[in-house]
Amino acid sequence: MSDRANALALAEVRLTPVLVADPPLLNTQGVHQPYTPRLIIEVVTEGGVTGLGETYGDAGYLELAKPLAASLIGRPVTDLNGLPALAAEVCGDVAAAAGPDAVDVGGLRGVRTADKLRLSVLSGFEVACLDAWGKAVGLPVHALLGGKVRDAVEYSAYLFHRWAAHPGGRGERDDWGAALDPAGVVAQARRFADTYGFTSFKLKGGVFEPAREVATIRALAEAFPGRPLRLDPNGAWSVPTALAVAEELGDVLEYLEDPVSGTARMAEVAAALGGTGPGGARLPLATNMCVTTFDEIAEAFTRDAVQIVLSDHHYWGGLRATRELAAVCAAFGVGVAMHSNTHLGISLAAMTQVAATLPGLRYACDSHYPWQTEDVLTERLTFHDGRVAVGDAPGLGVELDRDRLAVLHRRWLADDGTLRDRDDVAAMRHADPGWTAPAVPRW
Repeated sequence: MSDRANALALAEVRLTPVLVADPPLLNTQGVHQPYTPRLIIEVVTEGGVTGLGETYGDAGYLELAKPLAASLIGRPVTDLNGLPALAAEVCGDVAAAAGPDAVDVGGLRGVRTADKLRLSVLSGFEVACLDAWGKAVGLPVHALLGGKVRDAVEYSAYLFHRWAAHPGGRGERDDWGAALDPAGVVAQARRFADTYGFTSFKLKGGVFEPAREVATIRALAEAFPGRPLRLDPNGAWSVPTALAVAEELGDVLEYLEDPVSGTARMAEVAAALGGTGPGGARLPLATNMCVTTFDEIAEAFTRDAVQIVLSDHHYWGGLRATRELAAVCAAFGVGVAMHSNTHLGISLAAMTQVAATLPGLRYACDSHYPWQTEDVLTERLTFHDGRVAVGDAPGLGVELDRDRLAVLHRRWLADDGTLRDRDDVAAMRHADPGWTAPAVPRW
């Protein structure tokens, strides 16, 4: 093996679970916990280069990450095509223990399978290897993916119904206040627009009865005329309810995301939606719930159940798989956007790098990042005019702040285990002890 190849071999892999402050954002399952688990991955080459990755930090993901980390020692960071097979080999038994029917309520992504669990872990390692590879050869990650087609990536303001604070004095305080009615959500949107320059807005729905959320979207349309609006109730509605909302809002929505649960119901809604969009065009349905793996594509696309897939490199197994997904979508005439869950700057940097390489990305991406007051980077990523610039610095273009990482890891160590798995239903019980996961459809 050449000296250069030796320098790219992995000498060490470090896994650091952290708990990150999260505001009391409401969704159909409940409310975000005061702290959300994330896993920070560092891969260190023989040449002394460190690459960063980030993924979910719940116990199930961490247990999968440990054997995969150990198996990477001695392998080159460039061996990305070998990662999926390696993950399947070393993580198979652990992933299977998660059970094929476990519901991932934290991600609101439908049914969590062993394969989905493994792919979410794999994604963090792939990003870390790409970061290390880019730093070692002096190239940005987007160059390793084939090169950027845009110099900035547009993001959408992610609006939530929320409480002013977590119940019982839990968690960290912020100055956003409550947003429990149309006026509160509009005020939230104005602050996002003024602070970050966002020009499109997505509302997390499924929290209140549909008429109330329709009124909120109408209020947003009045406050921001002509701006793209999206609504995502996370599958909380029945088919008749979804069609009624589409009829009410078809003239102002850019797309309607997962109004119902499952491909069959999405196909039923899509078939009935002709002529409900702006100018009489069809109102597109988007998803990050019924199409989250390649195996789920065939049924959804052949049944015309979705017109936009919200990609998420964590779900799909990394940045290269995200590009493959975009190519499949292009072949079927399906649009691509980008989903987000609670994440830190490493994930935002990775999202931005891959989004910069997708020619067919016509919609602003989602991001929770403006809600996060904590990070593990030396410098937070910034939004200007609702966009994140695509830099040409080597790798992801970000650096780890070890002091901040240590603080957030100590919080994880101090936790008694109740927050190490995100559970929005359990978090809601601190306000409503009788709360249970709502049956679907909820309305």
